[in-house]
Amino acid sequence: MERPLRPLEDLIVIDLSRYLPGPLLTRMLCDLGATVIKVEPPNGDAMRYTPPQHRGMSLSYGGLNAGKQSIVVNLKAPEGVALLRAMIAKADVLVESFRPGVLARLGLAPEDLRTAYPRLIIASLTGFGQTGPLADRAGHDLTYLARAGLLSLQGPKDGPPTVPLAQISDVGGGTYPATVGILAALLDRNLTGEGRWLDVSLTRSAAAFNPVLLTPKFVGKGAKRGEDMLTGAAPCYRCYETQDGRHMAVGALEPWFWKKLCEVAQRPDLIALQYDASEAAHQTVEDLFRTRAMADWTALFDGHDVACEPVLTPAEALADEALGLAVVFTDGFPVMPVPMGAPTPSTFTPPSALGADADAVFASLELSEETVTAARSAGALK
Repeated sequence: MERPLRPLEDLIVIDLSRYLPGPLLTRMLCDLGATVIKVEPPNGDAMRYTPPQHRGMSLSYGGLNAGKQSIVVNLKAPEGVALLRAMIAKADVLVESFRPGVLARLGLAPEDLRTAYPRLIIASLTGFGQTGPLADRAGHDLTYLARAGLLSLQGPKDGPPTVPLAQISDVGGGTYPATVGILAALLDRNLTGEGRWLDVSLTRSAAAFNPVLLTPKFVGKGAKRGEDMLTGAAPCYRCYETQDGRHMAVGALEPWFWKKLCEVAQRPDLIALQYDASEAAHQTVEDLFRTRAMADWTALFDGHDVACEPVLTPAEALADEALGLAVVFTDGFPVMPVPMGAPTPSTFTPPSALGADADAVFASLELSEETVTAARSAGALK
């Protein structure tokens, strides 16, 4: 078996983030070998308690935080802040998702941390970035997509925008850009000896996540929901209901794919409708797909270059041996490693109970007994 890709084995990551974008980011760094220390507030990351649960812990939380160490630090107490600062002094990367200015109010301003620890890389994930008139606005994935101009393109032409299932801003605008930024900053640090402060805006990065739909604006042809080739106007790039109420996704943008699809379906008369945005063209292709069940269409197209796939449920996708999605179960918690093109760990340590790893963390970081005792005495440490 090929050697696992674990280039970050000597790195220490302090994770102050919660919910999805930051924890998935640090899970990916953990997959690559980093030691990730998740610093939680006294009540823990709120995602610990969301349903469904296994052994009193959220399955989602378990999948995002397997392999990490958990400690509880009360950052409202000065002794807790002092303890965290001592930990940061030993770390390579700090990941946080507080609102802008929170770290500064704690006495941990990123600028000051960079001065004190020049090799430290800080990744700050926020909805709208650290500066500007929107910096302090509350939000979640849906509102970031709305402000980024992407939600307006989601859904049918004659209906309201639809809520996407995947957290595009959280993951596409937060997790992945921040991961790339951290890895690039680590390479840069190898050359210069200096760290970075990465200001990652989930909204701005989400807007850049789909330049194909946004860039036409600059030539006066901005995309509109249901009226653009990639938003539903073209018969060759749409989802169609099948005879059994399921759906097929057609992505036959190239003429040769569409031509082959029509030929395999024994409807060569539809070849001319590939980019026809009329209701009549849409209705004609819709009527075609309603003549067979989803499984029958899948079997018919199998082995042909038609760029058409069945719309599977998550459970069906996970069970699809041809797709080969890898889910690792650790102590009953499902963990899906992010495929990186090379092997990453096939086993994970289970997600830790809240604050369970404090002593191990302090020993590994060789923190002074005085700092740890002060935090415990003040009730800032679980």
